[in-house]
Amino acid sequence: MNPYLKKQLKNINSYLEDLCVKKSSYWEERGEIMAFKLFKDMAERVPAYKKFLEENNIDPKNIKTFKDTIFLPTIDKDNYLRKYELKDLCWDGELDKNSWVIASTSGSTGEPFYFPRINEQDLLYSITAELYLLTNFNIDKKSTLYINAFPMGPWIGGLFTYQAIKHVADRGGYNISTITTSIDKREIIKAVKKFGKMFDQIIIGSYAPFLKDTLEDGINQGINWKEYDIKFIFSAEGFSEIFRDYVLENTGHPGCFERTLNHYGTVDLGTMAYETPLSIKVRRILLKHPKLYRHFFWQNTKLPTLCQYIPEHFYFHKSIDNKGLLCSSYSGLPLFRYDLKDSGGIIRYDELKNYFNSSNILFKDIFRDIHIPKRSKWRLPFVFIFERSDFSVSYYAFQIYPETIKRAIQIKSMEHRITGKFTMVVNYDENNNQKLFIHIELASTELPSSELDVVLSKRILKSLISENSEFRKTYKEKPGKINPVLIFHKYEDIKYFKPGIKQKWVQK
Repeated sequence: MNPYLKKQLKNINSYLEDLCVKKSSYWEERGEIMAFKLFKDMAERVPAYKKFLEENNIDPKNIKTFKDTIFLPTIDKDNYLRKYELKDLCWDGELDKNSWVIASTSGSTGEPFYFPRINEQDLLYSITAELYLLTNFNIDKKSTLYINAFPMGPWIGGLFTYQAIKHVADRGGYNISTITTSIDKREIIKAVKKFGKMFDQIIIGSYAPFLKDTLEDGINQGINWKEYDIKFIFSAEGFSEIFRDYVLENTGHPGCFERTLNHYGTVDLGTMAYETPLSIKVRRILLKHPKLYRHFFWQNTKLPTLCQYIPEHFYFHKSIDNKGLLCSSYSGLPLFRYDLKDSGGIIRYDELKNYFNSSNILFKDIFRDIHIPKRSKWRLPFVFIFERSDFSVSYYAFQIYPETIKRAIQIKSMEHRITGKFTMVVNYDENNNQKLFIHIELASTELPSSELDVVLSKRILKSLISENSEFRKTYKEKPGKINPVLIFHKYEDIKYFKPGIKQKWVQK
């Protein structure tokens, strides 16, 4: 068990106070202690990790401090999880002598992998959930309906959320009720109509693209979202600040970004980090100051999600090139220096604070601008995550990422003409020339038109030329030859935009 878990479960309010008072170095040190203990425990009790160390000629007795672990090889799905028997990946090699909830990856990057999850992981996430439900959503002061619109089934989102909220409600005695609609817009809308006025507030947990559809369908069915006190929890993928503003404006709370948060989580480890009001405010500032943006984020064509994390729950290590993310945590399948295959990085709290202050953006003023209680001003490190590199299409030997297309079409003037969802596909024409096809979903009230095609084609081409240097170079060499082809589809077209599943931005 995580060495700090019992104490946190015993007194969440005391833990909240520590998060606000203790220095950032305190939390980083506790993270190192947890991670080093995890290494020692795994080297002793996990058969697969013992073999892994032996095969790499590593004697765990020679690893005497946390600093010694930075030289250890990383583990991932291929060199570790798929290499050894599932039972040998578990504590003490015991699979059939435990009680598990088994979750599956989506298989979007290959064959699905199944992760047995123990109750401790549910309790750990329940601490995370209780923290943000208190700081962002004041569940200790408001009766709350949580609409769990994450998918139910073998995936982690829906069931993991349900179990965490149930733990929070039972443990803390909060007035929070849950309805599990899964990915069903009709059920969400019915729940709001039926129960919305019975609670002080409604929280909807959902994937971002699916939530946009739900809001627009609700408007078409006569719902005035502004009549309800609605807040949002997102997960699974990043989104722009334009999208956040759209959601807030359509629910009657423009600018109140603390009413939203996005998770960073995986089936492998669970919910590892999430957006705080501070991290959202920092991201919005960085978008307005390109120099600061480039200092922290090396990719200009992709907007990362920026979260804060508790190191003693999930410890993030820097990769060799400082452009990947490694994480360590106790879990059903304990993982140490696990390569998440995500592109991103870590920013220490003091590093961010000092650089902002030296750039004449006073950190204390940021806190003053955020209208949130003192109990959510945490001195925790930040982790940022770009869209995965394998979620792209290869076109004329260079990569095109969905983020570039999103920035071009997910704009205010198009909010009621298209849903913002699309799928990129690269195929060959009759002359064996590559063509980039972008399939775009129309809003429920919109019909295809040449005018819409022209407007969006110009915006997408401009965005590609501006953001993608390889595209720009090839376009100069082949003017007019590599322009994307737009194909418009009716709302909820089953081939590319089937309702009830996560949007596939790329099809290969």
